[in-house]
Amino acid sequence: MIIGVPKERKQNENRVAITPAGVRTLVMAGHTVYVENGAGVGCGFSDAEYEAEGAFVTTSDEVWTTAQMVMKVKEPLPEEYPFFREDLILFTYLHLAADPPLVQAMLESGITGIGYETVQTASGSLPLLAPMSQIAGRMAPQIAAQFMENHYGGRGVLLGGVPGVKPAHVVIVGGGNVGTNAARIACGMGARVTVLDTSPDRLRDIDNFFDGRVATLQSNPYSLEEAVRDADVLIGAVLLPGARAPKIISEDMVRGMRKGSVIVDVAIDQGGCVATIDHITTHDDPVYEKYGVLHYAVANIPGAVARTATLALTNSTLSYALEIANLGLKRALEHNLALQRGLNTFQGKVTCQAVAESLGFEVADVRELVVTV
Repeated sequence: MIIGVPKERKQNENRVAITPAGVRTLVMAGHTVYVENGAGVGCGFSDAEYEAEGAFVTTSDEVWTTAQMVMKVKEPLPEEYPFFREDLILFTYLHLAADPPLVQAMLESGITGIGYETVQTASGSLPLLAPMSQIAGRMAPQIAAQFMENHYGGRGVLLGGVPGVKPAHVVIVGGGNVGTNAARIACGMGARVTVLDTSPDRLRDIDNFFDGRVATLQSNPYSLEEAVRDADVLIGAVLLPGARAPKIISEDMVRGMRKGSVIVDVAIDQGGCVATIDHITTHDDPVYEKYGVLHYAVANIPGAVARTATLALTNSTLSYALEIANLGLKRALEHNLALQRGLNTFQGKVTCQAVAESLGFEVADVRELVVTV
């Protein structure tokens, strides 16, 4: 199979879909890899390193038009839509529930879209989302700690406090991968940490993991309102796989927070879980203020640590990409149910239940479509 790796177009996105080591694995398996000029520069991989492992380094146009499967990190931008075609596989983070124009472009072109974020195993884990969730979760408290400083407009509170002065209160809404990793770093920085989740089992796991050093609360309107009101830092870590994130932090809750508090909404890729976050921000201009509260809504948080993120992403995606390339699309989907669950669009139809429900489309049965491939 011919695999294309274009340079990311999203602002301040320095990650690349595959490392030179990953290229070597694909080439050794008999596949051809085209990499766009400069695609890996932002995370420290030169064109020469890709060429040394057998890749053809070329233009964006040639990458897209030659490839049978394009591997990316982030969802394509409108300037890339003209490259879509029916016989192309797009393997990347898609987050379609929050991006109707992209869905429309994919359906009109007939492109096959497999979203990293919806590849799901029988146990319910999300193996291709996990590494970026870990990174975003671990970065969220350190981002918040920065913006708590006075010269950024924050309250001037040190996350871990000092002897004789209480630490900041970090409230994390969602106890999944992002939330647990955020709690780990916030706790390590000395903050007082509270995690809210709707699952009693998940809260028990968090309590056991942190040996009682992190407070846990069953998430309901009352407990959520109380916790948010007392938060110096609020981290939104809500996830419904493939679906648009619910706005569970209301405007009134944000209005009740102390001036100079900080919100980091890690769920912004899926539309965000905070009602007062009405637009995505960038690494160049990451925060805005509303009701005296700083809102951080960058949609590609791991892009700030591009080398770590690229290495972690390749570790997770490579085996799936290799399976598609080795077996072909039909056999790979038949063989790997996790990959089948990751299929978002196919032959002009939406095949992901969560995406279809979020945007009002009928969902097509993947199994019936695969038989006809």
